[in-house]
Amino acid sequence: MEAFKQLTGLVAPVDRVNVDTDAIIPKQFLKRIERSGFGQFLFFEWRWDEKGNVIDSFSLNQPRYQGSEVLISRANFGCGSSREHAPWAILDYGFKVVIAPSFADIFYNNCFKNGILPIRLSEEQVEDLFQRTNSTEGYKLNVNLENNTITDDAGLSISFDLDEHRRQFLLLGLDDIGLTLQHEDKIAAYEASRVAF
Repeated sequence: MEAFKQLTGLVAPVDRVNVDTDAIIPKQFLKRIERSGFGQFLFFEWRWDEKGNVIDSFSLNQPRYQGSEVLISRANFGCGSSREHAPWAILDYGFKVVIAPSFADIFYNNCFKNGILPIRLSEEQVEDLFQRTNSTEGYKLNVNLENNTITDDAGLSISFDLDEHRRQFLLLGLDDIGLTLQHEDKIAAYEASRVAF
């Protein structure tokens, strides 16, 4: 997993509450087990109509948000069924940071396991980010995980809280397997000391 320390990225808004995992990546696209290739199906039913036509009004279809790396949304983001494909689709699309007032627990945990930084801010702070994003084309945020701050070029400065264990996972680019492999020499020594039957 790639280490995350700091990112300056274009912001895209998805101005909806209770964005569930089926909206993030619909069930018909869950037939693959590899982590790549899901980005093209992110928010599929909001990006295209039943005839396959692009829905121009949806933010991710608008030219000004192409190449965004920071996603902002409303409360209870990632709710619904448990599917790790949801963060896979978000990451594969290009988002590395998701900001919302609250997240569903399983989705929140899966973000860290896949190298995405989910940040909880107050409703008021998120509303301010929506206002800034909507009023400034090309609006970018600098997200600094080393000092837990979010800034922009217009004087915004927000501190955010994050569990230190999860913060270290992202800073070091570790998932559960990577954490285990830090002790590979001890594991190998233990296995070598065991008598084979």
